[in-house]
Amino acid sequence: MTSAQHPRSAFITGITGQDGSYLAELLLSKGYEVHGLVRRGSTAATHRIDHLRSDRHDPESRLQLHHGELVDTSRLVSLLSDIVPDEVYHLAAQSHVPVSFDEPESTANVTGVSTVRLLEAIRMIGLDVRFYQASSAEMFGSTPPPHHEDSPLRPVSPFGVSKMFGYWTARTFREAYGMHTVNGILFNHESPRRDEAFVTRKLARAAARIALGHERHVYLGNLDAVRDWGFAPEYVEGMWAMLQADEPGDYVLATGTAHSVEDFARLCFGHVGLDWTRHVRFDERYLRPTEVDALVGDPSKAAHELGWRPRTFAPELARIMVDAELSLLQGRTADVSPFPTPPAGHPGHPIAG
Repeated sequence: MTSAQHPRSAFITGITGQDGSYLAELLLSKGYEVHGLVRRGSTAATHRIDHLRSDRHDPESRLQLHHGELVDTSRLVSLLSDIVPDEVYHLAAQSHVPVSFDEPESTANVTGVSTVRLLEAIRMIGLDVRFYQASSAEMFGSTPPPHHEDSPLRPVSPFGVSKMFGYWTARTFREAYGMHTVNGILFNHESPRRDEAFVTRKLARAAARIALGHERHVYLGNLDAVRDWGFAPEYVEGMWAMLQADEPGDYVLATGTAHSVEDFARLCFGHVGLDWTRHVRFDERYLRPTEVDALVGDPSKAAHELGWRPRTFAPELARIMVDAELSLLQGRTADVSPFPTPPAGHPGHPIAG
């Protein structure tokens, strides 16, 4: 049988999130068969990937969703045994840092221990698979920037601690069992698909709504926090590139540029001709028990070994996100995929037979 009849396959946890949806699009554009894990007990908000599922009941679709929970090891074993993927991308997590202070045990279970469950399932089955672990810049915590792959890990939140657990688990399975595991240490990456609870989407949405007269103010916590903000579709390209390298390793993906929350507010409101100081209000309820003052990455290793470089930086990112919010409010298409959908009949088309 031809290679077109046997496309490479990938299993994505967190496929309905920002990164998972962009990654699914990227892999489909490359001809992959894509399988995603979604929670049965939730409403399974699939709006970020519904455009990829022209016929969601077609058993021949190149995009298949499977119900399951990251806390259910037997289900993970069953799914991985049936799918036999070439690549596994573990993106699912409780990813809200403030929520992790309210729900530390749940965060540790879903964000940290799930990595053990997946890797142990892969090892038990004996799958020859390449595994991507979604690590986070929050692992660096109080370590001063710039941050690179060898910077000390000093997390200051339950989320950061949970991500560090997953990071070391992936490295341990690589070193102990020779498994092909990589850690993508991604710095903040945003898009119009970002959850509204994250500060970049919150600011972009507020700027658009205030510009159109729908509201007057937005309430934020620490305006001095400094972050390294990039564009999510470019970062999923880096995820894929990591798993194509001959040897597994760990890579920082970042822009290498620093902007404060205040800077991003200025960029968003400035794009619609408004003075941010007239509309942004401080609310101490949004302060974290411990704050990470600055996270700024050094992506030179990824550039040298993977050829990955960021193309979109904070000023353009703010414009992209505000324009998407304006389009949404005005009833226009707000989010266009950056990855082309293959033509019908191509093995990467979501409803190819």
